[in-house]
Amino acid sequence: MSRARYRAAVVGAGLVGAATALARARQGLRVALIEQRPPELLDDTWDARIYAVSPASQRFLERLGAWQRVDAARVQPIFRMDVAGDRHGAVRLDAYEAGVSHLAAIVESGRLQDALWRAIEADGSVAVHCPAAIETLDRGEDSTRVTLADGTVLEAELVVGADGAASRIREWAGLAAQVTPYDRSGVVANFDSERPHHGTAFQWFTGADILAWLPLPGNRVSIVWSTGPSSAAALLALSASEFAEKVRAAGGDRLGALSLLTPPAAFPLRLIRVESPVAPGVALVGDAAHGVHPLAGQGVNLGFGDAEALADVLAQHRRASPGDPGLLCRYARARAEPVARMQGVTHGLHHFFAAPRAAWLRNAGMDLVDRLPPLKAALIREAMS
Repeated sequence: MSRARYRAAVVGAGLVGAATALARARQGLRVALIEQRPPELLDDTWDARIYAVSPASQRFLERLGAWQRVDAARVQPIFRMDVAGDRHGAVRLDAYEAGVSHLAAIVESGRLQDALWRAIEADGSVAVHCPAAIETLDRGEDSTRVTLADGTVLEAELVVGADGAASRIREWAGLAAQVTPYDRSGVVANFDSERPHHGTAFQWFTGADILAWLPLPGNRVSIVWSTGPSSAAALLALSASEFAEKVRAAGGDRLGALSLLTPPAAFPLRLIRVESPVAPGVALVGDAAHGVHPLAGQGVNLGFGDAEALADVLAQHRRASPGDPGLLCRYARARAEPVARMQGVTHGLHHFFAAPRAAWLRNAGMDLVDRLPPLKAALIREAMS
C-alpha cells in the first residue's frame, strides 16, 4: 500500500478542478488530483458542451499555461451580443463601443479540458490519480487521509471539492446546500448556419423561454434553449430537420437555414446555494460551491474565479497550513459577494421574464438600457470580470 503526503488534494478534474490543481502546483506546492474518469479523446466532431470564457478567466488560464494549448481554430470571440425581449425590447452590447477587443471567447468543453490536462502534464508537479475512486475520507487533527479504491493513501492538509453539483466532498464535510429546481430544462445542440454570424451572440426572451445562439468558428452556432420539461422532451423527439427548423423559426431566421451538427441533449436547470464553501480542511470550488441559471453563461467563470481566489489566498499565507479554518474563511469572504451577485441577478431575471404581467416593464427596461451607454458599459465590465 503506497502512502504520500500533500499540501492539497483536489477531488474532481473537470475544468475548475484541473485549474485549481494546476494553480496550486505552479506555486510550488505538492498537489494531488483525483478523478474517476480520464478525459475523452478529441476528434473532429463539435462538442455541444461549450462555454463563454470571460476575458478575466482567459487571462487566468493563460497564466496557468493552458489557454495557449487550445487550438485557436476552435475558439470564437464574441464581438457583439443582441438581446431581444418578448415584445419590442432590445439591447445590443458591442465590444467596439465599449473599447474592448471582445466580450468573451466561445470554446468547447472537451478542447479546454484537453488543454488543461496537457498543461498539467507539461508542469509535471501534479500527482494525478486517474482513474481513481475514493474509498474513505478520514479527517484528522491537521490533515485528511484519503484512501483510494486501489489501496493508495493520500494525506492532505486541504481537500478541495471540485466534484460537481452532487459533490461527495460537500456532503462529507457537512456543508449544507439548498437546491431550487427551476422546472426548466436546457436543450443544447450545434448547427451549421446558412449565413455568417460575424461573432455575434443572440439571446431571445420569449415568455418563460430563453433561447441563446452562441457563435462557433465558421458558419456554426451552438444553442441553449431554456424551456419547460415537456417542451424539451418534444424538441428532442423531433427529427433533425424538424428540430433545425424549429430553432431557425424561434430565432427569427437571423442566420438563414440551419443544419444540425450534434444530436440535441437536455439537462435540468437549478439554483444551488451552499451555506458556506469551506469547513476545517475543506474548500469547495465550481459547481460543488454554487449553481446558477445559465442565461448569463457565467457558471464556469465563477468556478475559475474560485480557483484563482483560493490560489491567491493560500499564496499570501504560505507559512500557514492551507487547511487552516481562518485562512479558508478569507477565501469564503472573497467569493461571497461575486457568487451572491451572480445568483441574485440570474435568479431574478429568470422570474422577471417568466412573469406575464411584467412584459411591458421588462421590455421598456431593455429599451432604456440600450439608450444608456454608461449602463451598457457597466454591464460589459461585469460580464468580463
